[in-house]
This record gives sequence, C-alpha cells and structure tokens, in this order.
Amino acid sequence: MVGKARYIKGLQVNILFIHQNFPGQFKFLAPKLAELGHNIFALAIKHNEKLENINLISYDTNRGTTANIHPWVSDFETKVIRADACFRAALKLKADGFSPEIIISHHGWGESLFLKDVWPQAKLGIYCEFYYQPHGADVGFDPEFPSEDEGEVCRLQLKNLNNLLHFEKADAAISPTYWQASTFPDYFRNKISIIHDGIDTNVVCPNASATLSLKDTDNSIINLKKSDEIVTFVNRNLEPYRGYHIFMRSLPELLRKRPNARILIVGGDGVSYGAKPKNEQKWKDIFINEIRPKLKDSEWKRVHFLGVIPYEVFISLLQISTAHVYLTYPFILSWSLLEAMSAGCSIIASDTQPLQEAIEHNVTGRLVPFFDSKVITKEICSLLDNPEMRHQLGTKARKFVIDNYDLKTVTLPRQVDWVLSLRES
Repeated sequence: MVGKARYIKGLQVNILFIHQNFPGQFKFLAPKLAELGHNIFALAIKHNEKLENINLISYDTNRGTTANIHPWVSDFETKVIRADACFRAALKLKADGFSPEIIISHHGWGESLFLKDVWPQAKLGIYCEFYYQPHGADVGFDPEFPSEDEGEVCRLQLKNLNNLLHFEKADAAISPTYWQASTFPDYFRNKISIIHDGIDTNVVCPNASATLSLKDTDNSIINLKKSDEIVTFVNRNLEPYRGYHIFMRSLPELLRKRPNARILIVGGDGVSYGAKPKNEQKWKDIFINEIRPKLKDSEWKRVHFLGVIPYEVFISLLQISTAHVYLTYPFILSWSLLEAMSAGCSIIASDTQPLQEAIEHNVTGRLVPFFDSKVITKEICSLLDNPEMRHQLGTKARKFVIDNYDLKTVTLPRQVDWVLSLRES
C-alpha cells in the first residue's frame, strides 16, 4: 500500500537531480516523477538534453585540472572542480527560493560532494555504479595490459576518495546490479538498493521484418535482413575493456568458416574505460592492423565498422542479428547486453561478472572464456548452424529481461518508490 501511495499525483515533493550529462541514467525516472506531479529540477554541466516538465539549470566549470599535478590526485582535483561549480550553481538555486526535500545524484563525477552543505535537511540518494578495486575486478584482469605503475594500488585508493566522502553524506543508494553493489565496502552496502535502470521492452523487441542498409566500400548499398547471416558486436567505444581485441582475433577463423557471414561492429574510436593506447593510436586501428594480414580482401569486405549510430538504427541492428557477441572485463554491465536480450538475440557472452546475473549458460545465452577467441569462434559457428537453438536462447533471453528488467512494469515503479521513500529515511 505504501508503494502505491507514492504513485498518487498531487503529493508534491521538491526533487533535485544531479548528473553531469543529464538525464543519463535518470532518463525515465526524472520525467516519471514529474508526470506524477512532483517538482523536478536538475543541475547539469552545459549542453545537455532538456526534458518536458523538468527545470534544467546548466552551469560550467571555471577552470581545468592543474598542469603537472601529481597523477594520483588529478582525478580527485577534477571531481572537486566539478563539485565546486555545482555547489555554486546550487547556491544560486537556493537564493531563488528552491529547497529540495530529496537530491538524487550520480555522484561518480563528484558534483554532489557539497550539496548537503547547501541544503542540510535534504535527503541524498546516490547512484553507486562502481567502487574501484586493486584486485578481483577490472584492474589486473587482462595480463596483456598490465599496469606500468607499481603505485597503481595507491592511485586507486585516492580514486575512491569521492566515493568515501559521499558515503558520509548519503542517506541511501541505488545500484543497477548485485555484482556492482558488491564492489562497495560492507559498511555502506546495506544502504544500497539493487534496481536496474530498466529496458523498454516494448521498444526493444524482436522484429522479423527489420532491415538495415549499409554503404559498402565502393559506396554501393547493402540491404540486410533477418534471414542474412549477421554477427553483431557493440561497444560505446572499441577498446580492450569490452573485449574488442579478443573479438577481432576471432574474426579470421570465423570469416573463413562462414563465407556468407557479415560482421557488424558498432562503437566509437575513443576510450570510455581504461587507458588510452600509446603514441596517439586508436585501439580500433591497433587490432585492425593486427588481424588484417590474416584476411583475404574478400573476407575483410564482410567486416563493417558502423561507428556510433542512432538508437533506432541500433535497435534494427539487434533485430536482424543472427548471433550477438558481448565481452567485458569484470566491470559495469552495459545496457546494450540487456537490450540485445530484449530484442531476442542469441548471445555469446564472456563468463565474467556481472554477466552471470543475466546470462545462464545454454538458457539465456552462451558463456565463453573471455580470453579464448577460438572458443568464441566455435560458439558463434555453433549458433549460426542451429536456428532452433538460437530461437530458444533468444526467446528465453527476452522473457528474462521482461521479468526482471522491464522499464514500465518492474524497474521504474521500484525506482520511483525508492526515491520517494527517502522522505521517510
């Protein structure tokens, strides 16, 4: 009954969202709260998306990180610079008469560090995405890219300063997966509710009639459909953290064994996580150059780099996918995996955390060793040869997402309930 009561319109609460790239993870939550009649404000660094019925106040930082500062503290200085700017924007908002009862922040960039000093009475809920670990997670996972600094463990301790300072101020927290929550210290973990951001399964759904058009190297148009043999791979940026190097190494054998397969690779040229490559190179080019000598021109012609694509094109790509590959270090779970499951893709995924929460081997997908490109190739070929198994895996994957991650029926009601429960904490 309490949860339902929180959905009643008219019980207005002043809620302030903090996200440097608003709306980010709050894309559906903030508008839903506004729809329910609550007074929603958001503070964000300039040039961000505006949403209906949300008062977005943009601001900017007034300085950059100090040149030649000690590398272990440069990350924290950046967060303090952002927190300073957000603090001053909050002071102006307070002077204009706004006083939030609840502040919801993705605190990972530091912006909300000082907001309880502006509004001490406000309840602060933070989005706990990841707590940096010197062992057992992403750091040291890939022996191909060892840390070149023996002080890495020291740097990570300081990188967590922002988390630690927020723990003293936060009244509650939310985390999208159990494993991500488990990276946080025991003494804070009991404040974390596990609620994913959610997948709109009505939008991301199977579509047997979906098509996708590509430009070939000679500028001719290739029209692809569900009946074509298509292997998809999606990253925000093409980099080792998401297994780009391992996937690329699977391609020479895969393309030889599957003469009709096309490989569609989505992702930018930059770096989202981890270190940049040396000498201003791009990870994308490094691993293209590694495998290209092993491929015939006719094979390479079937590899398509799509770059960063519009969301509706991304959905079409998933809908025509025959087999979808998702690899990751033990790190933050990508929305794209759950979206692929929602689209009914048959998935080959690395047997790494937190994937075990979503992929059960031979039930909702196939789990493979992260570093074994030969096994990855074998599993892709196995699924390409078995339409019945693909259908079975894809159907169960979609049902799993609907049952556990559906935006409208599962996660959004829980998110709203969590936010409004902060009044009672």
